[in-house]
Amino acid sequence: MMFRKSVLPRLVLLAVVAGAIALVTLNRDKLNPDALDAWLSDFGIWAPVVYVGLYALGTVVFAPGSLFALAGGAMFGPVLGTFLNLLGATIGASIAFLIARYLAGDWVAEKTGGRLKRMITGVENEGWRFVAFVRLVPVFPFNLSNYAFGLTRIPFVSYMVTSFITMAPGALAYTWLGYAGREALGGNASAIRYGLLALGLLAAIAFLPRIIKRLRGDDTAWIDAPTTRARLAEPARLTILDVRGADEFTGPHGHIPGALNIPLEELETRLDAVVADLTGDVITVCRTDRRSASAARLLQDVGFADVKVLKGGMVEWNALGFETETRHQAA
Repeated sequence: MMFRKSVLPRLVLLAVVAGAIALVTLNRDKLNPDALDAWLSDFGIWAPVVYVGLYALGTVVFAPGSLFALAGGAMFGPVLGTFLNLLGATIGASIAFLIARYLAGDWVAEKTGGRLKRMITGVENEGWRFVAFVRLVPVFPFNLSNYAFGLTRIPFVSYMVTSFITMAPGALAYTWLGYAGREALGGNASAIRYGLLALGLLAAIAFLPRIIKRLRGDDTAWIDAPTTRARLAEPARLTILDVRGADEFTGPHGHIPGALNIPLEELETRLDAVVADLTGDVITVCRTDRRSASAARLLQDVGFADVKVLKGGMVEWNALGFETETRHQAA
């Protein structure tokens, strides 16, 4: 009976959310700013409040974010529209976060593995900084990331406050773009200026990954050959990821026994297929250490926290006379 009492509300909530998402997905072509504007006009002075509620609900059920971001500027102007867009997005992101945490937070913490576990570990190691990165750099689907964050142990208040602050640039840009579109249709000659300001801000956001990486500096973690050899003798799980091409992997330098071979050029596209093989700590290796350092940064960007680079690569490994293999090991 206790099991049913604890599980039944979660199943009901899951069914409601999943049904709402499916309904929105099937009717995406019917969602447009004009229909939203016409519907909100009936609410008079309460239109901003209703709009924020709709934005929050839309975020939870995966409605197109651009629908509200652009509509907010067109309906409420650049200043009020930005505030309402930011408020609605933050409330919606917070609700999605809490839903995910209520539905599956404990289960995920105990059962999850593979790439999701790596992502959760990476998020928890970075804390609010990872939230800020995801919000400032729109490389992850916004609606999906809200639920993903709920599966981590990030404090809710930190998540909410960081989201509100770091979503501001994007909210401002899209709101001004929506406002510029409305003004252009109304024949306002200054609309071009508003549009250029919005596009300039969006361009600045696109460059944020490079700026952030430069500010963070080189955070590559290195490990030398003797330490790596000692780690291989320990019972703890360890993956040696060799990112050279197949010809080099089986070439004169050989490879470290048990190494997994995934060429750097294929790593990003093959991560989903091989993530289960990347168990425990990961040490990347190549001929020297340039490609392996790039591979380590790539893995860190997708949530792998415990990644180190073999300093000097196979050249150093062979110079010390450590054991190698030359037969091919399929990834």
